[in-house]
Amino acid sequence: MSNSAEPHRDIVQAVLAFIAQDGCSDDDFDRLALRLFAYQYANDEPYRRFCQRRGATPRSVRRWFDIPAVPIDAFKELSLRSQPPSPVDRVFMTSGTTRSDVKGRHFHPTLAVYDSSTTRNFARRFMQGSGRLPMGILFPTETVMPNSSLAHYLALAASEFGTSGSRYFVTPQGLDSAGLCDMLAQAERSGEACAVLGATYSFVHLMDELRRRGMCFRLPTGSRVLDTGGYKRQSRELPLDDFYAELSEMLGIDRSMCINMYGMTELSTQFYDDGNAGVPSVKSGPHWIRSRIVDPLTGRDVPAGERGILVHCDLANFNSVTTILTEDVGVAADGGFLLLGRAEGAQAKGCSLAVEEFIRAATA
Repeated sequence: MSNSAEPHRDIVQAVLAFIAQDGCSDDDFDRLALRLFAYQYANDEPYRRFCQRRGATPRSVRRWFDIPAVPIDAFKELSLRSQPPSPVDRVFMTSGTTRSDVKGRHFHPTLAVYDSSTTRNFARRFMQGSGRLPMGILFPTETVMPNSSLAHYLALAASEFGTSGSRYFVTPQGLDSAGLCDMLAQAERSGEACAVLGATYSFVHLMDELRRRGMCFRLPTGSRVLDTGGYKRQSRELPLDDFYAELSEMLGIDRSMCINMYGMTELSTQFYDDGNAGVPSVKSGPHWIRSRIVDPLTGRDVPAGERGILVHCDLANFNSVTTILTEDVGVAADGGFLLLGRAEGAQAKGCSLAVEEFIRAATA
C-alpha cells in the first residue's frame, strides 16, 4: 500500500497546490489520483471493501481510469469519508428529487479545497477575465439552505466576484421579480454590465414574469447569465434551444454569454460550456477533473461516438471518493463531452445494478 498512513493535512495541501497550478500532464494527474486512491482506500472502509471485491488495491491500480467508480446513489446509502466525523464538518446534501425520503450526503472536513476548486474555475470559465460585476442571485441564501452545495457555490460567486450591489432575489415568498427588474433596468440605463446566476427553473419563472409584465431588457455588453441544475419539476420544462432563445431575447444577452454550469453535490468541481449559441453545448472541466463515458453494466469505456454514462474523477474530492459513476448520459466531443440527459431504460437499469453491487460489497 502506498503511504496509507499519510496525514490528512498533507493530502489537503497537495490537492490545493495541484489546483493552484496552471495545468498538468497525464503523469501528474495520475500521480495525485493514485495518492488519493491510496489514502481513501486506507481510511474509507466501505470504499475499501468495494475495491477489494473488484480486485483493485493501491498495488494494482496504475492509472486514474483504473480507480473503481462509486455509483452516485451510494452517497445516499453509506457515509463515504476518509476523516472521522467532526463538529466542524460541512455536509452538503442532495435535493432528493429521485428518492425524496433519502438524500445523498457529501462530507467536507474543510471547505478550503471546495472553495479553491470553485473560485479558480469560476474565474476562468464564467468571469473570463472581467472585473467584479453586479450580480443578481436567483436562489436562496446559505442561511436558508445551509446544506446546499449550490447555495454555497453562489455565495462564493457573489462574495468573490460580485460588487457590493449584488443581491439575492429569491425569498421565502418566492422570486422578487420587481426587485430584479429594477436591477436589470438600472444596468440597462447605466451601461454597466451585470450577471444573473441561479437555478435553471428560476430563469423560467423570471421569463414567465417578464412576459406577464410585457417587459424585456437590452443588457449592456459584457453582461452574462449562468444557469444550472435543470427544472427539478419546479417550473415548466423547455427544450434547450427554446430556453436559451427566450433567455437571450428577454435579457438582450447574446447566447454565447448564456453559460450553463454542470455540477453535483457529490463532486467538488464544476463543468462549464462556452455559451449556448448551439445546443447541446460541449462541457469541460479544469485540469484537476477528468471524465470517461462507460457502459454501466461493465464499467468499460464505450466506443468513440457512442452514448454512455459519465464517470468523473475529481481530485478535489479528497475526503470521499475521487471517482463517481453518475446517472447522466453523455457522448465524447472535441474538448469535452455533450450532456444528453438522465439515464433511461437499459442504462438506468445498469446504474441501479451498479448501486446494488456497491452496497453488497461495501457492507459484506
